[in-house]
Amino acid sequence: MPVIEVTNLHKRYGDLVAVDDVSFSVAAGEIFGVLGPNGAGKTTTVECVAGLRVPDGGGVSVLGLDPRRDASQLRQRVGVQLQESQLPDRLRVGESLELYASFYRDPADPARLIDELGLGEKRNTPYRKLSGGQKQRLSVALALVGNPEIAILDELTTGLDPQARRDTWGLVERIRDRGVTVVLVTHFMEEAERLCDRVAVIDAGRVVALDTPAGLVSTVAPEQRVRFRPSAPLDDRLLTDLPEVSGVTRSGAQLVVTGTGDLLHAVTAVLARSGIVAADLRLEQSTLDDAFVELTGHRPAD
Repeated sequence: MPVIEVTNLHKRYGDLVAVDDVSFSVAAGEIFGVLGPNGAGKTTTVECVAGLRVPDGGGVSVLGLDPRRDASQLRQRVGVQLQESQLPDRLRVGESLELYASFYRDPADPARLIDELGLGEKRNTPYRKLSGGQKQRLSVALALVGNPEIAILDELTTGLDPQARRDTWGLVERIRDRGVTVVLVTHFMEEAERLCDRVAVIDAGRVVALDTPAGLVSTVAPEQRVRFRPSAPLDDRLLTDLPEVSGVTRSGAQLVVTGTGDLLHAVTAVLARSGIVAADLRLEQSTLDDAFVELTGHRPAD
């Protein structure tokens, strides 16, 4: 059975419809992505799942419980890292974990959790002196200190530099390896493609697609591109006659061959038979970013 089931969820704020008939389910042990641009309704959706907001319609079931009716039970079993969170400036890392651990019946060992999340050297550091990445790690540690079965992580890497973001991705994978189901809210395409087993793409409050990252890409943006510089003049018809090729364009000395299927093998085989060497050969495949644009009609950051 799914550990989370969302059925025909609705939420509005006055005249603004934030969530409009959203449905999805999350299986135990997966990293499930909720992907969409800013303002799409992602955070409102997961806050309804976490019991932090009351929906206007539809149903939510988490571990077989109702987030509104069974809130006290779910707080012991679900950890949440909010999009925006803040601790008292003078509260130290170790103190915050000890405090949060006291809220749970069967908490994780705070000292061990601090070490696992790479905060060992910051155990006695006040919150105000932590870097952005360290604050995010602490936020995740606080979400995990109750030994949750589900972790909801909302915009986990927003504001982090590229290296801190990749370090945090490794952290999310380790959380899943602990047996925790992860719901990851993000507007970063690369993040969803790297981490998520399945993705619900939300735009303007509605789910516009639900599949694996690879499934989304193959469904809406199947084309590939092969770029290279031929070592000798090349008749475009050698390539356009191939069934895998849909088009050939030139940019100075560079050729760009667009197509589907085993495009790379088809192109290189023709070049080899013609005695042509492909310099600076590069295969470009469609990404989740390309799929997102086709699904929603705008860039992820819009």
